[in-house]
Amino acid sequence: MSDKAIIAFLGTGLMGAPMARRLLAAGHEVVVWNRTAAKAQALAGDGARVAASPAEAVAGADIVITIVSDGAAVTDLYFAQGAVEAARPGAIFIDMSSIQPSVARDLAARLGEAGLHAIDAPVSGGTPGAEAGTLAIMAGGEAADIEHARPVLEAMGRVTRVGPHGAGQLAKLCNQAIVAITIGAVSEALFLAEKGGADPAAVRDAIRGGFAESRILDLHGARIVARDWSPGGPSTLQLKDLDNVLAAASEAGVDLPLSRQMRERYHALVHDLGGAELDHSALYLELEARNLSPT
Repeated sequence: MSDKAIIAFLGTGLMGAPMARRLLAAGHEVVVWNRTAAKAQALAGDGARVAASPAEAVAGADIVITIVSDGAAVTDLYFAQGAVEAARPGAIFIDMSSIQPSVARDLAARLGEAGLHAIDAPVSGGTPGAEAGTLAIMAGGEAADIEHARPVLEAMGRVTRVGPHGAGQLAKLCNQAIVAITIGAVSEALFLAEKGGADPAAVRDAIRGGFAESRILDLHGARIVARDWSPGGPSTLQLKDLDNVLAAASEAGVDLPLSRQMRERYHALVHDLGGAELDHSALYLELEARNLSPT
């Protein structure tokens, strides 16, 4: 592939829109579609062409990128909404959503039967990474396909092939388990600081740079101190990822006790406390709720 490609980008939400802008800034021709049309239309000013349907977006594309809510949404775009049928022979479908590894493997098999190539390439880094083009991209699939798509992927971040089809999604689940568990640890530490009589903001500053330093302490610790729950990563998606972590663990025949506990806590935040659309750092609210004194 030349350094410039024709790209169909399906899903221009919180993550997809800045990722599409990075591709446009790199000089690629980008055709966008989103279920909520206004979100795709917002990219027209950046040079994107807006399509009325997934099939229209895909027609003529070298690469088709999807980043949507879950595996069912990806499957629907590919097969029910005509993306696969509209694709030109040999096109590469790169799914950057977070879905179950088993679904990614199934989609790759079905795409292969249709004469198309598949890469599962979920990302980490949140909206700041998407805007800066510094996402961690975990790619599963054939090495030749990933190398072919590398100029496109590198416009959005750092690409690492982690194995065959489905391995990218497995790597993302590993990432999401670490994120959820670390948010839990940071929440508990700052909650203890607050209730023990210290200044949580000062405690966070004091331990920065020591062994407890992490990107979670940096970014999500700051959100907790400020009580800023505006979503970078909505809690409902963190819960979905933890459900997928446990499904993958069951498939592998292993028990992940910390992931199970965090899944229960995010379930409470999303379903009992109304926190579905709050940032996943809002797990702090679940900690507050479980520590309320009985009335």
